[in-house]
Amino acid sequence: MLRYPQIDPVALHLGPVQIHWYGIMYVIGFATAWYLARRRAARPGSTWSDNDVDDLIFWAMVGGIAGGRIGYVLFYGLSFWGLDPWYPLKIWQGGMSFHGGIIGVFLSLALFGLRRSRNVLDVLDFTAVLPGLGILFGRIGNFINGELWGAPTQVPWGFLVPGAPGAPPVVRHASQLYEGLLEGLLLFVLLWTFSARPRPRGTVIGLGLAWYGLVRIWVEFIREPDAQLGYLAGGWLTMGQLLSLPALVAGLALLALGVFRPQPSGNRQAPR
Repeated sequence: MLRYPQIDPVALHLGPVQIHWYGIMYVIGFATAWYLARRRAARPGSTWSDNDVDDLIFWAMVGGIAGGRIGYVLFYGLSFWGLDPWYPLKIWQGGMSFHGGIIGVFLSLALFGLRRSRNVLDVLDFTAVLPGLGILFGRIGNFINGELWGAPTQVPWGFLVPGAPGAPPVVRHASQLYEGLLEGLLLFVLLWTFSARPRPRGTVIGLGLAWYGLVRIWVEFIREPDAQLGYLAGGWLTMGQLLSLPALVAGLALLALGVFRPQPSGNRQAPR
């Protein structure tokens, strides 16, 4: 058993301004994505420029933050919104949905691709490698905040965390760290390695969606459901699993298209 260190979620106090670790993790995540995108754009034969990367990251950042907040309110926070009409704007109270962030990023990247006359799947393939380390940092932020704990457990690597008010501490799975490693670090390694050489259009994002959907559905079995929602059906189905299923199906479909009807990617110049 490990004891949770009770880290202060506020990293810096600058007068009335509080800078939270979770916000710092977001900044680190986007900065890392920008650096990795610049490296990918610098590969021989790449059709991406540094200016393309800068604009891409800006579009993805706006879409991810807006989608993450809107998604949380719609998927998990409607009861809070019913009590407070200003709740969607109170981002300092926390509440971001990864699935909402994915949808927001996909929509913003689709608009980016259309404006730049790029195939949307090419844009998504180029971008698919970038968020993995950001997911890792974000889940570390969840751990620092002491949120998104897993179910009670007796495994030796479980963390002793405070229980409900008036209840004793409980040993729980650190599911936020599991997600950081599986959905973040391993996703990054998998896609960075897979995309090291040209792949058919849509297969990089397809592999990323399939891996994320599969891993997230598994982790949800040992993660506590959101208190305001609970289990949706059968005493095991969670909102996270329900939202991850389309990602898994879409990813497998894109991989199948890449195998049976391959098209060359537009992210690298065709050999002459």
